[in-house]
Amino acid sequence: MEKRDYYEVLGLQKGASDADIKKAYRKLAKQYHPDLNPDNPEAEEKFKEINEANQVLSDPDKRAKYDQFGHAGVDPSYGGGGFTGGFTGGFEGVDLGDIFADIFGGGFGGGFGSSRNSGSANAPRRGSDISATLDIAFMDACKGISKDITVNVVDECPECSGSGAKPGTSPKTCPDCNGRGVVTVSQRSMFGMMQTQKPCSKCGGRGKIVESPCGKCSGSGRVNVKKTVSVKVPAGIDNGVTLNVRGQGNIGSNGGARGDLKVRVSVRRDPVFEREDYNIWIDFPITYSQAVLGSEIEVPTIDGMVSYKVPAGTQPGTVFRLKGKGVQKLQRAEGDRGDQMVRINVEVPKKLSKKQEDALKAFESTLEAENYEKRQSFFDKIKDLFS
Repeated sequence: MEKRDYYEVLGLQKGASDADIKKAYRKLAKQYHPDLNPDNPEAEEKFKEINEANQVLSDPDKRAKYDQFGHAGVDPSYGGGGFTGGFTGGFEGVDLGDIFADIFGGGFGGGFGSSRNSGSANAPRRGSDISATLDIAFMDACKGISKDITVNVVDECPECSGSGAKPGTSPKTCPDCNGRGVVTVSQRSMFGMMQTQKPCSKCGGRGKIVESPCGKCSGSGRVNVKKTVSVKVPAGIDNGVTLNVRGQGNIGSNGGARGDLKVRVSVRRDPVFEREDYNIWIDFPITYSQAVLGSEIEVPTIDGMVSYKVPAGTQPGTVFRLKGKGVQKLQRAEGDRGDQMVRINVEVPKKLSKKQEDALKAFESTLEAENYEKRQSFFDKIKDLFS
């Protein structure tokens, strides 16, 4: 019989999120689980179909193949060279604990296990991430900088080298779980005998017992220490961006990798420059005479001072662009930068002397309407409005 589309099986559209897939699967699994539908072959087949669809769509690699090639991409019986071994078609990978807890409000207290977690209590586990804040100057954000920061991390105990045992002694294999870290428990329920695996209570899931604990770490094999980490801040970093420093977080367990250090960058404001994306803005004041006659000015940039010719008749608020004088763009070729925008502010002189006032009035009397284009245009509009 032709297989149905996996998205259709779960009642979803292609492109559904991982959360949507999980929610749809859990809902249908509860509805059609054979233990809740005894002597109902149709429900059992439906459950197998739902389980098969979930195995593919919940796995990013399998889902990508399915989205591209359909069933042929994931099922060898279709000749597509999919994943080895095909589908389980049964209850493997189905978290009965989750399903029954949803139905009965957790009344089984974890009595049902999950096959995906079985045997993994003492498997290598990655350490947790830690976080820190790094405060840098505006110019450091533009240019890039390396900074040392001190953080608190969980590290391997130097006294016992992480074993948790007093120097000269060694941890013993747990007799209850034989070093596996998990034990198998059989339990009779309203659905029959159920077997599940849970962390060994005697060793706490570690698989080993420390009879003579290390005095420095009290048998945990871990200690809290201060650590100095060099953080490379790339040119072009913006305020609020978080950098990930791989492998500088807390130590893992059972040989697992260390976590990462998440560094949130805080960029201090600059008294002259203002950033907008990768462009830099600056307000530059010039005198009335400079605006009227034009002038050569020295403009500050993050690379130093540059000369710029302000043309005669420049109006207040005029913006000039200095191409390539902005901030380096992240993850782009060196030299691929934004621009610097120079906003001209014409400063009107204050506190004039009598001589200066007379001179200004004499100068004003020589001007014609054509010397004030905007002023003339404005009054022409008013004249037309009230005529």
